[in-house]
Amino acid sequence: MPEYLAPGVYVEETSFRAKSIEGVGTTTTAFVGPTRRGPVVPALGVNPPPMFELLTSFNDFVRIYGNLEPLQFAPTQPNYLAQAVLGFFNEGGSRLYVARVQNGGTAAVRALQGAAADDDRVFIRSRFPGSGGNGRVTIREIFTPANRTSLQNAPAGSFFRAADGTTYQKQSGATDGAWTAENDNPFALPDDASVVAGNLISLSVLAEDRGGESEVFDEVSLGNQDPRYLGTTISPNPATRDAQLRQLYSFDIGPAVSVFELRGILFPTATVVGTTVTGDATNGFTAVHTIGTGIDGTAAAGNAPNAAGTDGNAPVGGAPTDAGTYSAALEHLLGVEDISIIAAPGHSALADRLNIQGLLRSHVERARAYRIGVLDTPPNLTPSEARLERARIDSSRLALYYPWITVSNALARPGRADIPAEINLPPSGFICGIYARNDTFQSVSKAPANEVVNSALRFERDINFAENQLLNPLGVNCLRYLTGRGYRVWGARTASSDPEFKYVNVRRYFIYLEASIDHGTQWAVFENNGPRLWTNVQETVEAFLYNEWVSGNLLGATQKEAYFVRCDRSTMTQNDLDNGRLICLIGVAVLKPAEFVIFRIGQKTADARS
Repeated sequence: MPEYLAPGVYVEETSFRAKSIEGVGTTTTAFVGPTRRGPVVPALGVNPPPMFELLTSFNDFVRIYGNLEPLQFAPTQPNYLAQAVLGFFNEGGSRLYVARVQNGGTAAVRALQGAAADDDRVFIRSRFPGSGGNGRVTIREIFTPANRTSLQNAPAGSFFRAADGTTYQKQSGATDGAWTAENDNPFALPDDASVVAGNLISLSVLAEDRGGESEVFDEVSLGNQDPRYLGTTISPNPATRDAQLRQLYSFDIGPAVSVFELRGILFPTATVVGTTVTGDATNGFTAVHTIGTGIDGTAAAGNAPNAAGTDGNAPVGGAPTDAGTYSAALEHLLGVEDISIIAAPGHSALADRLNIQGLLRSHVERARAYRIGVLDTPPNLTPSEARLERARIDSSRLALYYPWITVSNALARPGRADIPAEINLPPSGFICGIYARNDTFQSVSKAPANEVVNSALRFERDINFAENQLLNPLGVNCLRYLTGRGYRVWGARTASSDPEFKYVNVRRYFIYLEASIDHGTQWAVFENNGPRLWTNVQETVEAFLYNEWVSGNLLGATQKEAYFVRCDRSTMTQNDLDNGRLICLIGVAVLKPAEFVIFRIGQKTADARS
């Protein structure tokens, strides 16, 4: 209540309507798994924190995480996660986060010529672990004819080569003549010469990784006092977020390396394995440094997580503190609140798939996680084996799909018989895209089934009607070819024994309602817990559910049939009020899918009445 202390007219704003609840998004997806390059999710408690960038196209993924080429530890298998990303966007997905995991991988590094101590050495390092960092860095000297003005205006640390071949560096706080050679001899500028015999030297750096991604840095300086210094411009810790995500390589230059030593190290005159130098001192050198020491890691099974699902390194082997674990990635992804669908494409092909499934289940069942997990069956299963796979799972927040999908291989090339024209892929990436497409063009309340799998050439196995009868009641969602209707998702069940949440759309719609009401009623926290607040909360939720009903997302001919909201003394005891609890009771009549469409047909006589 404002204070009125002096006579006057007071104009105040007030509200005569309930606050509104905006429905949360339901199509944002997250994938967890190994990629060719890009930021790796660190272990829990390790700095810096993970970087999750929202991807809106497959090209975004390629720029940050690499292309479709197979991973080093599984050269005969497709790159499952990258292929899943392509399938996700092809099927209609539009927003995706990727959490990269890896184990035992090392970043590519090249130690250039120099002294034995690291302080006197220069290293070119891939910024991310993995074989994707195996590539080359081309450094080219750029000679620019000098004049008095350019030498006067050159920043401290600039490099100048005089006509006699002597090289000079401009010193910090330099006057016109404070260009000093390696032997400390100065270079004196002529009094009024417009052209000075010699050239200013800068570098152009071209970095190319194994996948063909490249980036160019121009006007790079050899001098550590120059703002465009090589060690700063191509730093291990870039200043911008875009560079942190995408910069391929960095230069680690020891503090004892002088500008004159640096030039000799970058452009060695002696033959060095992995480095090719062309050009000459007069016209400038070009050095190509090949880097080939990056390793992707392994796909071996590691230690199982504990009951809480936070320890161990279940996805791939290595020490328990390894940064590339599914458990750490899933823990970090809990902080990205807009995710509503999550999957680990290709995990079912790993020996430790059951532990990864356990981690996914723990993740989606966390309080306030508000998301569903999409699981794959392992490849090459018979229906009986798929049935056993489903028997190991019981969660209404997980959905299992079978079989794998055969698609065209985007890497296939004419004349390359060693690259298969078709590949089998786990369905989760495609299914997540279909979820998003279903939500966008219809509603999250509609079952994401009887939807075409646009990318499919066929399925790994043809599921017939009898096999579908076996699997569907158990909660195995089959992908089937239907004559005249194409390749379709022919199941909409969760992997749950709970009859209330038997269907994927019911579970996802409740997640949507819960998240929307949670986010849209935060204003009520710490308000006075009395009838005025109860009425405001009730009206807010009723207005939201009314909009859901008129949009066709709730069952019922009237509002009373579709939903009810109660928030009064009938829903709260005095003990609740004394302990600061406001309890609102909400009931909704959700729509179930018409899974079995039955037409009963019988004979009638000509004179019989209907």
